[in-house]
Parts: sequence; structure tokens; C-alpha cells
Amino acid sequence: MSRVLLRHPGEALFSLAVLVGAAYLFWQAFHIADAGSLSSPASLPIAASTIMVISASIIVIKTLRMPLHPELRFSHHIFPPIIALVMALLLIFGLALEPVGFLLSAFCFLLLGFVFLYRGKMLWNIGLAITSLALVYLIFRLIFQVVLPEGIVPEREWLAQLAQWFETQE
Repeated sequence: MSRVLLRHPGEALFSLAVLVGAAYLFWQAFHIADAGSLSSPASLPIAASTIMVISASIIVIKTLRMPLHPELRFSHHIFPPIIALVMALLLIFGLALEPVGFLLSAFCFLLLGFVFLYRGKMLWNIGLAITSLALVYLIFRLIFQVVLPEGIVPEREWLAQLAQWFETQE
């Protein structure tokens, strides 16, 4: 008994995107120094990207020949609106990170994410966002000493005052 494979919505576009990415890598491999000889640093990237282009081409051809699944909808089964919403929140978070700063943009991102995904009571979502942000801030900023974008929140002054307060307590 032969089973017919059905193409899911978005599968053809994704396979074409993989082919374009493989072709780009193939093109970039030729820009490595001494790409003309077999012993050059470019030989392995050229060989690997060649295999990627050939494989992706075969996959594109097979994918385009498959019949489309009649029951699946892209906006419901593959890319539901909540995924689009979270991706939009991530994009806004990334764009707001530098001008607004980590603390405020991360708090807004977490709060909105909890509101849309968790759908709990607002006070619970605010507490969860504050707790999550405090943990992330503690781990990355204070323990690992990662410099996070300050933005409009005077974080440096707050840390200096906190350090000064701890020094006077001794």
C-alpha cells in the first residue's frame, strides 16, 4: 500500500528559502582566499555548500510535486496568530532595547507575553514579570556582569546608590 505524501502550507516556501540560503553560502565560499586550488581553505566550504545546493534542489523539486494538504491552513495549523503575536513582541523588544533600555523593554515584553500566553489575572502577570526580570537581571547583570542597554531608566545611578548603601551598613 503506497502512502501519498501531502505538502503542508508553507513547506514549498521554506524549501525555496533553504535553497536560496544554500546558494548564498555556495557563492560566499568562492570569496575565501585561494578558492581555485583543492588544498585551499575554500575547498571544504565549496564542497559542503555544493552538497547543500544539490540536496536543497532535490527537496524543492520533490516538495513542489507533492499535492497540497486539503485540510491544513497556514494561519491555523502552521503559523497561528499567537505565534505571529509573540514574534511581533520579540521584534518590538529588539527594536526598543537600545533606546528604551533593558529593564523597561524586558518588563513590557514579559508582561505582554504573560498576558497573551498565560491569560492569568493582571496582578499575577505583573508579579511574574517582575520576578522573572529580577532573576534575569540578577544573573546576567550582577553575577555575569553583562552590560545591558540602560536607556531611560537610570540603572547606573541606582546601582551606585545601592553599593553606597551597602558600604555605609558595614
